[in-house]
Amino acid sequence: MWRIWKLFDPQRAMVAQGVFLFAVAVMIHLILLSTPTFNWLDGPNARATQAQNAAMPAQKP
Repeated sequence: MWRIWKLFDPQRAMVAQGVFLFAVAVMIHLILLSTPTFNWLDGPNARATQAQNAAMPAQKP
């Protein structure tokens, strides 16, 4: 294992790993925000809940 660190600078490798993991996390969050099911900003199925909360039609006597 110590021979690997002779090839790579540990500080540079950890910074690169951190940047890569941050980029993956941002990408996953943006993908989830683009789906209607997992968009936590608009809520689950925002279009469906708006239709459910619509006013009921008046009943005829």
